[in-house]
Amino acid sequence: MTAAPHDLRTIRTELEAGTTTVSALVERSLARSAERASLNAFLELFPESARVKAFEVDQKLRAGTAGPLAGLTLGLKDNICYKGHRVSASSRMLEGFTSLYSATVVERLLAADAVIVGRTNCDEFAMGSSNENSAFGPVGHPGQEHMVPGGSSGGSAAAVAANMCLASLGSDTGGSIRQPASFCGVVGFKPTYGRISRYGLIAFASSFDQIGPFAHTVQDAARLYEVMAGADPRDSTTSRRPVEPVPATHPGKLRIAWYRECLEHPGMDPHIKAHLQATIDRLKTEGHVVEPIDLPLLDQFVPTYYILATAEASSNLARYDGVHIGHRSSRATNVDDTYRLSRSEGYGREVQRRILLGTFVLSAGYYDAYYAQGQRVRRLIRDNTVRALEQYDLVITPTCPTTAFERGAITDPVAMYLQDIFTVQANLAGVPAISIPAGIHPNGLPFGLQLMAAPFAEAKLLAAARDVFGG
Repeated sequence: MTAAPHDLRTIRTELEAGTTTVSALVERSLARSAERASLNAFLELFPESARVKAFEVDQKLRAGTAGPLAGLTLGLKDNICYKGHRVSASSRMLEGFTSLYSATVVERLLAADAVIVGRTNCDEFAMGSSNENSAFGPVGHPGQEHMVPGGSSGGSAAAVAANMCLASLGSDTGGSIRQPASFCGVVGFKPTYGRISRYGLIAFASSFDQIGPFAHTVQDAARLYEVMAGADPRDSTTSRRPVEPVPATHPGKLRIAWYRECLEHPGMDPHIKAHLQATIDRLKTEGHVVEPIDLPLLDQFVPTYYILATAEASSNLARYDGVHIGHRSSRATNVDDTYRLSRSEGYGREVQRRILLGTFVLSAGYYDAYYAQGQRVRRLIRDNTVRALEQYDLVITPTCPTTAFERGAITDPVAMYLQDIFTVQANLAGVPAISIPAGIHPNGLPFGLQLMAAPFAEAKLLAAARDVFGG
């Protein structure tokens, strides 16, 4: 099989030249997905609806009426609803459930003539940093299958990296797009909270979750973002601010900050640290202002995130009880059994752990000590982050302190949670952030760099990531 093009511009050139068709691209995507089935990146392919959509788009191309995403094959994380297709959040709790409606992002992407080829595996209810928590088996790393692809959107990252689809969607609650993007060597973008509608996203933590794209290039991520972004009357948390288009060129020399605490962190891989320092030096040579700044409360990022996110998960997942919706135990003989057994059978251990933690921090005796205090610390983190981004165009950090690790290597939950140490800041503060491929480690695995910008400064962030950092 010939290598698939890695960007939409190349594909559109081929479509216009008549050397390929959208139908052929879909068949290639389906064949590639079957060829790399051992990765377990896709839980289900949608050959019938994908072929129907591809035929429709080919007709539009011939008529000159095709949308901006014609030719783009797309994977959909298994927590984003697509009408008439199954969605399970990779959980036994929702196994076999068929969505009755489509998420706003799905409607907008289909209207722009993207073709959805299947639903991708993820950590159950998007809770995890390794994609080992799916009820339907772990996802393998596309480069070395015994390694993890990152999580929770590991299937989406692996599908793009393995060329099963040109792009994919994930959700990012504490780094669930950017961390797997770093591990798999692709672009992963989390917009500002409220920039993209969450209508049709199965919620984990409602004040943190944000949908975003994976792609091989920043330009393709920007195309997807521009189609998906904007106010949605079905999601009251979306912003009404106009969506600024990504400029064709970046706005010249930039003011860029980097955090001393990140570069000096004891858990930082020496090679990633050296690469970040080399990038800082290069940016200075090119005439950008690049300065170190302090990162207050770094050690509080992960605890604050996990207190607040688990509290929201406890509330959001209460509806899946075997009565209102979700798996109902066949062993239940009374109301108490129905609730207890249905949730015990339907949820995996990590989801149970987070629900219990979230319920604990919301309980009457501990609410002020944990949840209320966590909200106060979150406000301090947001204020410090926004203050820095008022003085600088961008902040650069490692996306992750290490490359991908072996499956089963991290068994301690706290150690796993610390994988999010550099990514949770953007979610706590609600700012946009992107992970771009930075290089290949001597161990043969990719790693990424993260860029953050001020709230709703996506256009500047994406243009800089594309033109200054070569993403």
